[in-house]
Amino acid sequence: MKKVLIISYYWPPCGGIGVLRTLKIAKYLWDCGWEPIIYTAENAHYPSIDEGNFKDIRPETTILRGPIWEPYSLYKKFTRKEKNANVNNVFYTSEQKSGLAHKLSVWIRSNFFIPDARAMWIKPSVKYLLNYLADNPVDAIFSNGPPHSNTRIATQLKKATGLPWLADFQDPWTQVDYYSLLSLTPLARRKHERQEQEVFEYADSITIVSDTWKADLESIGAKHVSVVPWGFDPDDYSNLVADESEKFRLSHFGILGYDRKPTVLFEVVRDLCDEDPRFKQDVELLLVGQVDISVKENIDSLGIESVTTFTGNVDRSKALSYMKGSDILLLLLNKQANAGGRIPGKLFEYLAVKRSILCLGTKDGDSARIVQQTRSGHTLAYSEYDQMKSIVLAHYILYKDGKSTFVNSEIAQYSSKVLTRRVADYLNAITA
Repeated sequence: MKKVLIISYYWPPCGGIGVLRTLKIAKYLWDCGWEPIIYTAENAHYPSIDEGNFKDIRPETTILRGPIWEPYSLYKKFTRKEKNANVNNVFYTSEQKSGLAHKLSVWIRSNFFIPDARAMWIKPSVKYLLNYLADNPVDAIFSNGPPHSNTRIATQLKKATGLPWLADFQDPWTQVDYYSLLSLTPLARRKHERQEQEVFEYADSITIVSDTWKADLESIGAKHVSVVPWGFDPDDYSNLVADESEKFRLSHFGILGYDRKPTVLFEVVRDLCDEDPRFKQDVELLLVGQVDISVKENIDSLGIESVTTFTGNVDRSKALSYMKGSDILLLLLNKQANAGGRIPGKLFEYLAVKRSILCLGTKDGDSARIVQQTRSGHTLAYSEYDQMKSIVLAHYILYKDGKSTFVNSEIAQYSSKVLTRRVADYLNAITA
């Protein structure tokens, strides 16, 4: 059996969606003739913890951990945030309006921690892994980014050893939506671009999650790029029990940032509540995960806080249970110019629980295409009030009639088992 060194900052006990891509690939590579050797961070500052993810790790898996220092504790002290505050997603969500301390912190992070806040982990990791590989050879390297400190570690290992390297991108590097939010000096911007170009030069194969982002990467010089989308693991859904509710649930899962604020949808909920007291009694807007203060203020200003439930972060098993017990699953896409290529990992979880999806954002993007091809719901622009209202009302009538919103779509192509076989094929090609 061939061996592949997988470099991934995100690894159990990490919770959230970001850990799942590498975790599921590592789980199923064994069945494809590849033994994964995991290198990850020790005592990392993860956005959430979920012990349930350990179930996907085979007992014989070799897991290497390198100590990491991250600036989050200093950031929290400087901005006077609570010790346990989740600050991993400060570009998307905030519990309070940003002040000068936050802006200065972002500038420091942008220009002194390149490519990201885990930059201090790169040099010691390269040294540790070179020593490890000297005594424990592998056949290939697989890196997953972001964080692109993973990608940077793999770049240095490739340059030093010549090992075949597959560079996987969950999100792009300089083309990702929040890149424009970094307060970069010209020098820092050039450093990002130079490091990204080194990936294109040295990687034997590159994978990314969507067709649009594949084309975007190729437009700035990437070669040997293939698409491996996010997927779903059938094992996670075989015995899943729905969190049943008497409410008519419109549910969103994950980060709900200011750039995904669905004001028109909130207005639809408000107007339906005003028009029909029964709707107001029945409806629940369920928001699971981090929610930006601007979204909460929007909800308050429209007077729908009484029908809104904020759960904060929950473990994945609870989130999936909520999903399966929902009437409409909200897929809210970023409003930035490059959102066409964004396919949130939760889309495939939505597909797996087979509940109707309402996708808001660009109607010709990759996410919209998947929703349309699988006939799993509706895709609308954020501004389409009348269509939105009609869809919500139609589902509400089904709910009142006691009819299911079950969606019977063919989604086997997005199984983690199938997608990991594709990854294994790329690894086999670069090591042939």
